[in-house]
Amino acid sequence: MVRSPLTPQQRAAGARLGAHLRAARGARKAADVARAASISPETLRKIETGRLATPAFTTVAALAAVLDIRLDELARACRSELAEPVLQRIEEPA
Repeated sequence: MVRSPLTPQQRAAGARLGAHLRAARGARKAADVARAASISPETLRKIETGRLATPAFTTVAALAAVLDIRLDELARACRSELAEPVLQRIEEPA
């Protein structure tokens, strides 16, 4: 199965996710955080720099747990200005 190229919005969301995770990591060593999340340091570097814009949910969940970040906080960090109105409409009661 061929994967479609990421849109600019998806790449930007990945960059925002990575920046948020990097800020949450603070002074902790990338290798220590990666080990605690059971991922490679290279994978963490790729996520933090936006080179891996769409990491697996389990990877994001593991990083959130290690960094003590709520998943909804990460979701808000990823939202683009274009996606927010759609997300708000879906979240409103029917």
